[in-house]
Amino acid sequence: MALDRLKQAAAHVTGLGDPPHPLDPLSASEIEQAVAIIRKEHSNVYFNAVTLWEPRKAVLTKWVEDPKNTPRPNRVADVVAIGKGSKVYDGIVDLTEGKLLSWEYTPGVQPLITMEDLQIVESLVRKDPKVIEQCGIIGIPPEDMHKVYCDPWTIGYDERFGNNVRLQQALMYYRPHVDDSQYSYPLDFTPIFNADTQEVIHIDVPPVRRPLNKAPPNNYHAAAIEAEGGFRTDLKPINITQPEGVSFKMDGRTLSWQNWKVHIGFNYREGIVLSNITFNDKGNERPTFWRLSLAEMVVPYGNPDHPHQRKHAFDLGEYGGGYMTNSLSLGCDCKGAIHYMDAAFVNRAGAAQTIKNAICIHEEDAGILFKHTDFRDESVTVTRARKLIISQIFTAANYEYCVYWIFHQDGAIQLEIKLTGILNTFAMNEGEDLKGWGTEVYPGVNAHNHQHLFCLRVDPNIDGPNNTVYMVDAARGAGEVGSAENKYGNAFYAKKTRFETAEQSKSNYDGSFSRTWEMCNESKLNPYSKKPVSYKLVSREVPELLPKEGGLVWKRAGFARHAVHVTQYDDSQIHPAGRHVPQTSGEPSAGLPAWIAANPQANIANTDVVLWHTFGITHFPSPEDFPVMPAEPMSLLLRPRNFFTRNPCLDVPPSYCSVPSGVRQGGALVDKLSKLAFGEKNEKEGSCCAK
Repeated sequence: MALDRLKQAAAHVTGLGDPPHPLDPLSASEIEQAVAIIRKEHSNVYFNAVTLWEPRKAVLTKWVEDPKNTPRPNRVADVVAIGKGSKVYDGIVDLTEGKLLSWEYTPGVQPLITMEDLQIVESLVRKDPKVIEQCGIIGIPPEDMHKVYCDPWTIGYDERFGNNVRLQQALMYYRPHVDDSQYSYPLDFTPIFNADTQEVIHIDVPPVRRPLNKAPPNNYHAAAIEAEGGFRTDLKPINITQPEGVSFKMDGRTLSWQNWKVHIGFNYREGIVLSNITFNDKGNERPTFWRLSLAEMVVPYGNPDHPHQRKHAFDLGEYGGGYMTNSLSLGCDCKGAIHYMDAAFVNRAGAAQTIKNAICIHEEDAGILFKHTDFRDESVTVTRARKLIISQIFTAANYEYCVYWIFHQDGAIQLEIKLTGILNTFAMNEGEDLKGWGTEVYPGVNAHNHQHLFCLRVDPNIDGPNNTVYMVDAARGAGEVGSAENKYGNAFYAKKTRFETAEQSKSNYDGSFSRTWEMCNESKLNPYSKKPVSYKLVSREVPELLPKEGGLVWKRAGFARHAVHVTQYDDSQIHPAGRHVPQTSGEPSAGLPAWIAANPQANIANTDVVLWHTFGITHFPSPEDFPVMPAEPMSLLLRPRNFFTRNPCLDVPPSYCSVPSGVRQGGALVDKLSKLAFGEKNEKEGSCCAK
């Protein structure tokens, strides 16, 4: 049976032997081809990234519109390499022509830290005499150094060291037993590691020492739970089956499902990238979005004491959401009939490496799609929804981020992110005053307050590339109670503010006004509402950036100063905190602040624009989050507004339908469980749940 399901799923995948789509990620052979071309002229570097240099939008749109008569864009690689002395080089390689187009030394920057970079640090830190000495001071003898672990982080920015040398900071931990969680045993000092010379160059030691925690282990793995009384025994199986296979089709990396069509890309930094997203509206394939991705994120921690000011991770720009992605497993990370996609990356030496099952694609039941019961006669129509999910999970040291791009049958696109994993912890003394900057989640374990702020990059294509963004607030109507225009004081309306310049677009969320943002095509009006066709950004989990204006995080994470920015489209503007993020000082602020400052009056009305949206959560830890966090979800929607002339999912077959006349409605049984629930009596009285 399992083999049959695999064959069915494979039957839905076509085009595997065709030339790559211009937006397909680089294959393993293309990565190694790019490396070989560079090696001919530059043999003394190691590789930080080799990824697709996406075709310029103007070129690609012409090919998309007429692929048969337009030359296919060349396959081009974007390369980041590092030479001796932490020197950074940016290169562009034309794979189709087989030549190096550009190679530039980029001083004063450091590229992201790869998984290989992280793994090097732990083994070397354990052997360092200065680290061994500090471990001895807090109670770890030299013979126990194999029990010492570290989470290597970028150093953020430290004015003592600058950014000309490639550095990491090591957040230190201890494991009494190899199976214990080290986050119950944080250590109180922080080594600084020079990645170029591969040595510890400094150790930050607090003025008040905190000895090794003596509390018993606090674990979450199976053996630990069984030793504490075992697992729950009252859970019955839930089986998810699709005996006839999935409802989506894959043509290479282009997915078709329920009127949707979307190209699924993937890169080392953003992870999943969705492009050329269209919706088939009764035979008219209408563009909705040109490109969607998670472009950046920042996790600022709230303890002001040195060196904790350095704890603010840009998990995408400093480590790479693609590099950190998990290899997903059927029945654990995803359930049902699954289609997987692999991801190829370069390693330090220039060889291609593959993460199997980096992307999971599957369908799920989504509850009620629509329903109505007439109270007069109890006639009813009920239709169940399903959703298609494109997901990845990446592990950033202690945290897991589960990213779900969800397509709905009503034309909506949802982004859901679940946060799980383990709190970042620091040592504390018994009875220590944490000053409100953190919470004791277990004896001797201090979890600092922090935020998770994500930046969504939205390139709208609402019935075409020329779009305008409006801020929409729920507003009370004019006129006092008793006045002619608002006698009873109950009038309210949607107040719309049209964004015309990049500077004006800087806007914040305000839940008291039910604030949303609409991306409109003003040249196309809905024939019924007479309003422009649009998609609305509905996002309610939008905390303010809490680090203060002028501070280190505020300067480095300029994209997070406002909930929404809108810019004119520019092929080079992909990363809102800048191309190279580690060790930036924020002076000047890179990325979005710099782009807007360069032309604050740039027109963003009725033109090709990009909307940048920062959202997330503020996390005040508690013991319920430890030793491993229950997943905390957050979500936002891109919803069609005035885009369709009626409910676009009326043609989804109902689960049950009866009408007052008793005349049979339809004839297709969709949900056999519904038939069992309603029984034969209702079926004879006009149900669409026919035999």
